[in-house]
Amino acid sequence: MDKDTETRLIFIAPSSDLTPDRIARFVHNLGNEVTAKETCYGVVLQGPREAVLKTLTEVRKMDPNRIFSKIRAFPAGDIRRCRAHHGSRPGFAQLEKEWKDLCLVESGLVCLERGEVPPEPKRRGKLPVKELKKLIDEVPQ
Repeated sequence: MDKDTETRLIFIAPSSDLTPDRIARFVHNLGNEVTAKETCYGVVLQGPREAVLKTLTEVRKMDPNRIFSKIRAFPAGDIRRCRAHHGSRPGFAQLEKEWKDLCLVESGLVCLERGEVPPEPKRRGKLPVKELKKLIDEVPQ
């Protein structure tokens, strides 16, 4: 993959009504010289960097607080990452965790749009030595 080509993962938050199929069709209809491949969590976009970014901007307009993306280091269909060649998918557990956390990001974006100020996180104090000893004693030998 040359430096002018970019591959991006588009994630659809679990709370979105959009489907990977709908986004892929939308991308194809844009005609931006971008390849779109459906996945279980969204779509993989690949093409000239500028075209991918332009496409991503249009896709995000469909559901701004529920569509997210990140750069993918491997091209679409790469045998080191593609399930089409069978075997376990390295990194899938990480993608699944990120996908599940998108609802939290969405909530934060909605609050930000409403002008809400996030609460100050509570500072955690140091764990007293007695508490630590109690925890250690609870661990079976």
